[in-house]
Amino acid sequence: MAKRDYYEILEVTREEVADGIKKSYRRLAIKYHPDKNPNDKTAEEKFKELSEAYEILSNPEKRSAYDQYGHAAFDPRARARSGGNAGGGFHDPFDIFREVFGGAGGGGGSIFENLFGGQQQADPSQPQRGDDLRYDLEITLEEAALGCEKEISVTKLDKCETCSGSGAEAGSKLKTCATCGGRGQVLTSRGIFSIAQTCPHCKGAGRLMEKPCKTCHGDGKHQRTSKIKLKIPAGVEGGSRLRSSGNGEAGFRGGPSGDLYVVLFVKHHEIFKRDGDDLICEVPISFVQAALGSEIEVPTLEGRATIKVPAGTQPATIFRVKGKGIKNLHGYGHGDLHVRVQVEIPTHLDSAQKATLQEFSAMCDGKQAPIASGFFEKAKKFFK
Repeated sequence: MAKRDYYEILEVTREEVADGIKKSYRRLAIKYHPDKNPNDKTAEEKFKELSEAYEILSNPEKRSAYDQYGHAAFDPRARARSGGNAGGGFHDPFDIFREVFGGAGGGGGSIFENLFGGQQQADPSQPQRGDDLRYDLEITLEEAALGCEKEISVTKLDKCETCSGSGAEAGSKLKTCATCGGRGQVLTSRGIFSIAQTCPHCKGAGRLMEKPCKTCHGDGKHQRTSKIKLKIPAGVEGGSRLRSSGNGEAGFRGGPSGDLYVVLFVKHHEIFKRDGDDLICEVPISFVQAALGSEIEVPTLEGRATIKVPAGTQPATIFRVKGKGIKNLHGYGHGDLHVRVQVEIPTHLDSAQKATLQEFSAMCDGKQAPIASGFFEKAKKFFK
């Protein structure tokens, strides 16, 4: 089975920049993560596809090779088939570096990536911003239309209250890392080359705490559940995303917290359907009301309204109740309520009712209604 295009898997174009690829990957990884889709083999396979695609497209060199050669860039069988002949198939342009230098080991990636770029890592000794988080919230149509306030519980990595995010016990001092001598990097020799890698002991900080905080074990943050209040504006739609600034995960080494993004999902309503800022509902009326005309009460999100049904109203006729839809999110007034009437035909008639209708039918014999007369006029050639 042919492998899917990596750009298609990540739902990005070939012109997308690195940040866009990362954002799309994080969004899809959350959606298909095995923890959110237990026992779902399809989601598991999609998650594996996403990880593979992101590994290639997030690396500038690998992405360049993929753009030029496609999946063959990483298929050793394709390279073997080339036989090294000019024009005889694909040869990975980075093989020469791998053959000469080999892997760097120690979790630092290949030596080629260390020499010629790869993903640049943030300096771990500097303050770092916390990760953004996503929370899916289901609300009712009434809450979406009229606005409301909600309180949600979010479990996340928050700043440790014991050490105020420093990661150290009170009075503890920082000491120089003995592994790297305070440089934050260690050198690995590869023949004539010396490659600098992040120190595995101090994680690049160059210093270590004498006494790590007992609550967070030196991380400066620990998991806890927070109550967060949200104000949902009137007129939001399903799929809207609200940002709660600073309510993501805590930063590192005094860095700011990330943001919390709340994605709204609107529950199905038993009466109303939404169409932009308009609402649609179907209201049953009797044959007599449709034939003779009447006034009927219809529901709205804020109570009831009365509409006039003229005599001779046909099934599926739509009446508009102005301004009884949903408030526009950007302040451009309200939508309308569209009421579609459904003429209800009785299913159980007693003998007296049947006799009356038969009498009525006899009185109408030869007097067709406008719709019927128009139809039969157009269709008369088919009855010959």
